[in-house]
Amino acid sequence: MTTLIEAQQPVGTLLRRWRERRRLSQLDLASRAEVSARHVSFLETGRSKPTKAMLLKLSEQLEIPLRERNSLLLAGGYAPAYPEHQLSDVPMAAVADAIAAILGAHLPAPAVVVDRHWNMIDGNTAVAMFTEGCALHLLEPPVNVLRLSLHPEGMAPRIVNLGQWRSHLLHRLDHQIVTTGDPFLAALADELSAYPGESPTDHDPDALVVPLRFATPGGELAFLSTTTVFGTPMDVTVAELAIETFYPADAPTAAALAEGVR
Repeated sequence: MTTLIEAQQPVGTLLRRWRERRRLSQLDLASRAEVSARHVSFLETGRSKPTKAMLLKLSEQLEIPLRERNSLLLAGGYAPAYPEHQLSDVPMAAVADAIAAILGAHLPAPAVVVDRHWNMIDGNTAVAMFTEGCALHLLEPPVNVLRLSLHPEGMAPRIVNLGQWRSHLLHRLDHQIVTTGDPFLAALADELSAYPGESPTDHDPDALVVPLRFATPGGELAFLSTTTVFGTPMDVTVAELAIETFYPADAPTAAALAEGVR
């Protein structure tokens, strides 16, 4: 949807929007791309038509996501430069195998694979400790992990530090919106912000990371989360994948996971 909409915009308009989103002046962008500020101005106003090579060069300097780089190329009259495969496609076999290996190796701790909209692509069996008891409508594909986390019928009632965790997730989402300009994410942020939630009154100013403290029948578990992405991706799908892994934040949680607590 985003690609089709952006492809209908003049290429110069898209360039200007991305430059402004990155808070760069025309001179800033020109210096990075090693062209004149006048040339950048002419490209943005439509007085000059950019070559495919120039669009790719400016996209790199502006750190435009691959999907949107394809949109920029289409708007300029060129074919997309980056393919988009499904994980089940033959060229993606190595990526799919790597993901399966990471998910399996991370057991007994939870790990999920998400796309650019935070929809769950895959997960290991330990994720069941998070999804157990959640409303069925939140578990219907595509499962959005942010919605599942903060929805009052999802994980939220069992998140002990809901205020902290909610603030953490919304901050990450806001940063992603600024970076990508994705309207779907903006709508998702509005939805999540409207959910009831506590204020992060228990925030520890000395804490280096925000843990997820989750209540289970076997007791409270504490997790630290990390995000893994593929380096130098050349495929749209690969560029948009992220693996969210959860690690025990304390010894009791590690012991509980080893014993198979749920």
